[in-house]
Amino acid sequence: MTLTATPSITATRLGANIGAVVEGVDFDDFTPEATEQLNRLILQHGVLIFEGVHATEEQQEAFARCFGTPYVYPLTRHANPEGDIWTEFIDTADSPPDADVWHTDLTWVPDQPKFGILSAIDVPATGGNTMWADLYMAYDRLSPVMQKFCESLTVVHQIGSNILDPVARNAGPAAAAFLRDNYPGIRHPLVRTHPETGRKVLLLAGGFMKHIEGMNQDESDWLINWLRNYINDPNFHFNWCWKQGDLGIWDERRTNHRGLSSHYPQYRCMRRCTVTGDGQFSGI
Repeated sequence: MTLTATPSITATRLGANIGAVVEGVDFDDFTPEATEQLNRLILQHGVLIFEGVHATEEQQEAFARCFGTPYVYPLTRHANPEGDIWTEFIDTADSPPDADVWHTDLTWVPDQPKFGILSAIDVPATGGNTMWADLYMAYDRLSPVMQKFCESLTVVHQIGSNILDPVARNAGPAAAAFLRDNYPGIRHPLVRTHPETGRKVLLLAGGFMKHIEGMNQDESDWLINWLRNYINDPNFHFNWCWKQGDLGIWDERRTNHRGLSSHYPQYRCMRRCTVTGDGQFSGI
């Protein structure tokens, strides 16, 4: 698969701070200029949507490779280092959606991805949107006093039940035990510097945020809960209603996302791959 950078490529912003629909990209004719142009757009808008492209696995993988190496998830990598890059989300009446919580993917591993890429394979008649939250804006909206306080904090990120429970259900208890035992946690500064833009990011990661170092547990729980509620501010959000064949790419380093469960019990199928990241971010 290839991309063409032409003057016709445009990005129309849809959210107040993040989210844009891109038009004018030819998925059959690649140039390095197109990748550079799209990378700039991702850094500018945080989330890009390509409507109705109906990407095949081969096309989606080739698109991912424009921006880096496709990421093999830890459990897949354990079974086969050259394993499948795909995660397929299939929601049914018997398998309810389980991503309806704010998070950033894989903050509990050292090599967190930098981009997520999602294809809408089969979408319900209503519901099933994905929302993103802008972590630049989340930092910028804090008071100077709160910004300085957050910049001094380090958070332990660990795999949570929102991952372990589905893994145990779908792959068995041994698989869940492997993840729990081999990924005991990662320390991240609460405020990080984006490696490409230099902007400060309030690193929020939902249930992966377990404890703030140096605080007793009730203080840590209070502040983490406050931060989880803080990200619910709709002024931070971009909300996309998927149509079959849409493809989205987002910067994992500056956003949270959540897959809404409003379509349950309707059928929904989405195919995701991610792009290997830059390693852990620097602190302030």
